[in-house]
Amino acid sequence: MNREDIIENLIRRYPSLESCKDVVREAGETWVECYRNEGKLLVCGNGGSASDSDHIVGELMKSFSKKRPVTSEFKKNLLESSGERGATLASKLERGLPAISLNAHGGLISAISNDIGGDFIFAQQVLGYGRKNDVLLAISTSGNSVNVVDACITAKAMGMKVVGLLGETGGKIKSLCDVAVCVPATSTAAVQEYHLPIYHALCIIVEETFF
Repeated sequence: MNREDIIENLIRRYPSLESCKDVVREAGETWVECYRNEGKLLVCGNGGSASDSDHIVGELMKSFSKKRPVTSEFKKNLLESSGERGATLASKLERGLPAISLNAHGGLISAISNDIGGDFIFAQQVLGYGRKNDVLLAISTSGNSVNVVDACITAKAMGMKVVGLLGETGGKIKSLCDVAVCVPATSTAAVQEYHLPIYHALCIIVEETFF
């Protein structure tokens, strides 16, 4: 399935997202460029958006809509490292697209909250993990979450690109984004319901591109 087919399928299932069609395409291109340049995706959000962050990483780091077997060269290396167990690994492991949920590290988050401050839990991780070719995916229904805003500011200062998954107004985060996907809703539940099919489409776009 090519990129346009994936986007058209998204709009067919969710017609109200027609207004987001071009920016979803642009977000997909930004993700593809990131991975072509050997970058990674850093993802953050609060509450339900934190769960979305973990969800997205789960789709990227292993197979999602299609199989991603290891390369023949890596299979050979596994067999040479450990014949029988290497064969098992070669048959089970799947190629991943590097992605980190900044919500997933409880010990680190508690340390940052205690030692620096709760508003900085994502910005500190962006500083530690981030590199120039990486992309920050900032998810916020209001667009005004201070810890996500700070993560965006930090990412921009590091030369990273920022993609936002936001509500209708985009809030403060919109102006910090290279690509801002602002869905046509304002209530938290409705915004989150639109975010899921969009990020699934983006995950399929990069998967189809590289596998």
